[in-house]
Amino acid sequence: MADSIVRMEHISKSFPGVKALDDVSFELRAGEVMALLGENGAGKSTLMKILSGIYTRDAGDIYLYGNKIDVLNSKVAKENGIAIIHQELNMCQHLTVAENMFLGREIGKGFLIDKGKMNEEAEKVLSSLHVDISPKTLVGNLPVSKQQMVEIAKALSVNARVLIMDEPTSALSSKEIDDLFVIIRNLRAAGCGIVYISHRLEELSHIVDRVTIMRDGHFISKGNFSDYTMDSIIADMVGREIKEKFPHVDCKPGKTIFEVRHLNAGRMVRDISLSVREGEIVGIAGLMGAGRTETTRAIFGIDPKESGQILVDGKEVTINKPIDAIKHGIVLAPEDRKKDGLCTKLPVKHNISLPNLDLLSDKIGKVSRGKEDKMTSDAISNFSIKVASPEVAVANLSGGNQQKVVVAKWLSRKSRIVIFDEPTRGIDVAAKVEIYNLMNQLKEEGIGVLFVSSEMPEIIGVSDRVIVMCDGRITGELMRGEATQEKILTLATHFENKFEEKGEEDGEN
Repeated sequence: MADSIVRMEHISKSFPGVKALDDVSFELRAGEVMALLGENGAGKSTLMKILSGIYTRDAGDIYLYGNKIDVLNSKVAKENGIAIIHQELNMCQHLTVAENMFLGREIGKGFLIDKGKMNEEAEKVLSSLHVDISPKTLVGNLPVSKQQMVEIAKALSVNARVLIMDEPTSALSSKEIDDLFVIIRNLRAAGCGIVYISHRLEELSHIVDRVTIMRDGHFISKGNFSDYTMDSIIADMVGREIKEKFPHVDCKPGKTIFEVRHLNAGRMVRDISLSVREGEIVGIAGLMGAGRTETTRAIFGIDPKESGQILVDGKEVTINKPIDAIKHGIVLAPEDRKKDGLCTKLPVKHNISLPNLDLLSDKIGKVSRGKEDKMTSDAISNFSIKVASPEVAVANLSGGNQQKVVVAKWLSRKSRIVIFDEPTRGIDVAAKVEIYNLMNQLKEEGIGVLFVSSEMPEIIGVSDRVIVMCDGRITGELMRGEATQEKILTLATHFENKFEEKGEEDGEN
C-alpha cells in the first residue's frame, strides 16, 4: 500500500453561526487520485483550505509525510509541496500569463525580474498541457476556459507533491478535459497525491482511485472507487436516494411567445432563428466555441447586433441594451453567476430588489421597505431558497441557492422568457435537481425557458426541444424523444465534417 502523505484527524472548523467541519478525518496517499465528494456546503473546500494553509483549524491534528504539523499556514503548505487550484479563478487580470504563474516567486536577474526566463518556463508548462496560450498574453484577454488552464498550469509549475483540484473542469472543453486527465495520470505515476473535487460524477471513472464522501460538515464514508456505484455515491452525498436525476413535467405548449429571426452579431452569431412557446423548455447544445453564449448575450442586448429581429408575443421589439430586454420580459441568468448575475457581498434582499427598484419606488424615487421585504419573502418562499435570513450575504449561499436568487430577482417582475446559460455549472447533484424542478415550475406557469448547457445528458433529460449549434450557426433541431448524444454530437460537428469532406475532395483533385 502506498505511503500516507496527508493525514487529517478530527478536524473541526467554525465560522460565525456555522460549524463548517465537525470531527472530520481525511487521508491521502502518494500516487493516488482521491475524489473528495459532497454537496455544496458539505465542507470539502473548507477542509482543503485548511490543508493548503488558507484557513486555520479550530481543533484536530494534521500530519504531512508522517510529521505532525502544529502550525499550517500558506507558507508552510507551499514549503511542503501543497498546491491548490481554486474553483473560483484567482488571477490578476492586468498581468500576463507568465506573471500570474510566477506571482510571488518571480525569477530574478540581478535586481530585476527576468521576464524572458519566466516566459520560457511558463511556455514549458503550458506545452506539457497542450495549451496554445502565449505566456505574454494578458490574462484578462483570455476566455474563462483558458484562464482555468492557466490556473492549472500555475499549480503544476511548483512541482507539487500534493495537488488539490477544486472543480478543475467546470469551464473546460472535452478536449481540454482529456488533456487534463493525461496530466493527472502522469502526476499520479510520478508519485503525486491528488485531491479531486468535482460535481461531474461521470468524470470519476476515468481517473479516481479512492473516494471520501462528506455531508453537512461530517465525514460519511471512504473506500475504493471500484466498491461504489453512482447511486451509492449520490445516496451518501445527499443522505437519500435520488430516483430521478432529470425530472421532467409534460405540459402542452401554448402559443409562441418569443422569436429570434436571422440574428447576426459578430463571427459567432450568424443567421440565428429560433422560437420558444409558452410552457416550453428549449435547450441549446453545442461544443465550446459554437456560439451559444454569444447568442444569449446578443439576444439580451449585452453585445451589439448587426441585423435580425426579436419578437415577443408576435410583436417586434428593439433591444440595444439589457434594460430593453428586461422591460420586454426577457431575462438572463448568465454563465458566470457570481461575476455577472449577483452582487455577492450584498444580502439576498438587496440582490432581489436591485433590478426591481422601479417597482419598489414611489414617484420621487423613495424605496418602500415594506414592498421590498414582501418581494424578498415571496421570492424566498416561491423558490425555496435556503437562507437563514434575507440579510445573509449571497456569497454565503450554496451554488444552487445562488442560482435561485438570480432567477428569483427576475421573476419578481413577472418576466415572460428566462434564458439560462450553464445553470448547473459548479453545483452538486441534489442542487441540480432543484434547478431542473425550478425550470419545470416556470414551464407550468406558462413561462418560456431557453437554456444553454455543455452537458448533453442534461440537455436531453430536461428539454422539450433541442437546438444544436456549430461554428456560430444552428445546424439542427431535435424533439424530445428523438434527441440522443450521437445525434447531437453529429450536428454539433456539422461544419467540421463539411470542412473535412471538402479537404478530402481538394486532396483528390
